[in-house]
Amino acid sequence: MKLSTWFGCSSWLPQYNREWLASDLVAAVVVTIMLIPQSLAYALLAGLPAEVGLYASMAPLLAYAVFGSSRAMAVGPVAVASLMSAVAAGQFAQGDVALFYQASVVLALIGGAVLIVLGILRAGFVANLLSHPVVGGFVSASALLIAVGQLGSLVGVSAKGETFYQTVIALFNNFSSINATTAAIGVLALVWLWAARKWGKQVLKQIGLKGLALEIVFRAAPVVAIVLSIVAVSVLELNSVRTVGTIPTDLPQLFFPSMELNGWIDLFVPAVLIALVGFVETVSVGHALAAKRKQRIDPNQELLGLGAANIASGVFGGYSVTGGFSRSVVNFDAGAQTPMAGVFTAGGILLATLFLTPLLTNLPHATLAATIIIAVLGLIDWHLPGMLWRYSKRDFAAYLLTVVVVLLAGVEAGIIAGVVFSVLALLAAISKPHMAVVGQVPGTEHFRNEKRHKVSMVDGVVSVRVDESLYFPNARWLEDALLEVAASKPGTKALVLQCNAINHIDASALESLEKIDENLHAMGVTLYLSEVKGPVQDQLANSHWYKSIQSRIGLTHLETVRLAKQNE
Repeated sequence: MKLSTWFGCSSWLPQYNREWLASDLVAAVVVTIMLIPQSLAYALLAGLPAEVGLYASMAPLLAYAVFGSSRAMAVGPVAVASLMSAVAAGQFAQGDVALFYQASVVLALIGGAVLIVLGILRAGFVANLLSHPVVGGFVSASALLIAVGQLGSLVGVSAKGETFYQTVIALFNNFSSINATTAAIGVLALVWLWAARKWGKQVLKQIGLKGLALEIVFRAAPVVAIVLSIVAVSVLELNSVRTVGTIPTDLPQLFFPSMELNGWIDLFVPAVLIALVGFVETVSVGHALAAKRKQRIDPNQELLGLGAANIASGVFGGYSVTGGFSRSVVNFDAGAQTPMAGVFTAGGILLATLFLTPLLTNLPHATLAATIIIAVLGLIDWHLPGMLWRYSKRDFAAYLLTVVVVLLAGVEAGIIAGVVFSVLALLAAISKPHMAVVGQVPGTEHFRNEKRHKVSMVDGVVSVRVDESLYFPNARWLEDALLEVAASKPGTKALVLQCNAINHIDASALESLEKIDENLHAMGVTLYLSEVKGPVQDQLANSHWYKSIQSRIGLTHLETVRLAKQNE
């Protein structure tokens, strides 16, 4: 097995040079400034102490640099994975704080192990199991769920709930208990972050900033909010405001959960869901960034990279991580050339943990809530529902179902419902594919749908095209459809099935073709096949039916139609 099969770094490490080093260091500075407040905020979203977010932002970056294939990916805690982890660990722990933390770590370890196994099996295709409408609906609904869930922390009240409805009701019931001071800090931070995101770069350009200086100052907006809110709480002695408290300055220690086997089994399904959702997001981001530099990523290598990152996170007391869209884009835009940028970022987080965390004791939860709300609202694709409605009602239904179930029943139920619906809808489409009676376009050798084009038909010969591979879901439909076509065309002596859109014929469909051949023969109609693809004909050659049909298979459709007419 080649080294590159295991170690993604083998594709860039031998060529590493000073120019790349300088670019990676610059990118690391920008991402570190962005990642410090994010990691603190997402840890609280996951229901964990703030320092756990820092732990999950160090070792995973090192592991991904060794095993991942994307040059600009920045792995770490993200909003959706944090929410899924919080829900799964909360349902398992039932209020036990120590068990909740262990469950969060176990979710990362199981997810990482599953991804590594899939990577060894070269199963990168699993990213295709989650369609774009399902992922888009899941992310959008989760973002709304997260944003509403953070409103309680923003204004200083308890508003916890596993569903959108429960959270809104809790917020409404506790509305009278709003802490005015907390609300003021939270709302001011929210307005500042929103304004900075909307007009920040424009203002900075007007005052003359550009390049790296502009990027660093722009990305420092959350840091400004954190500093000002800490100063306000400390100087004004706002003791009624809830803060993160003392954050340990210790280095992350090796940690392995002391959980019974039954606990690991109970957490297996949610861990796999978190891992798969994270993998799909990582691959999507990786492909988008790699294309901009005419590079490529290997989904199988990404399974190893993300799996190793999650294992590293869990082993050092962190929780589930994935490739974050916003920080990866920032990493790319800041000039990161290789995953060494992530290694340097991990070093920056380590320094922050050792020397800056004592300054964060009076950091209000409201400021972190504002940071989360602004971050997750940017995840919502407001144009996607309209596009899906115009383009595909089936995909829109998958999107809408996922959104509704996530909001009403929770994140796990939502993603499962979306996937199940997509699979059922796909099977429904395959079970009754598009079929057309085709005729020859005058003056050409092309055959097209008689309902869409002016075509000429050959007396006694009916040409039919099926636009789908033939599987067990559509095998019975194929029998009924072809026999109905033959019966509806009086004087038919031959039926030619154009197979240029058929890529596979399974055993059930093969049996149906044999029955169709027999039934048509009983009706006085001969079955022909045209334009059968090589791999499909190889399949047919292994069947006993091939001896009977071989002489009735034509290379081109026109040739086959002429053969059928000749043999009438």
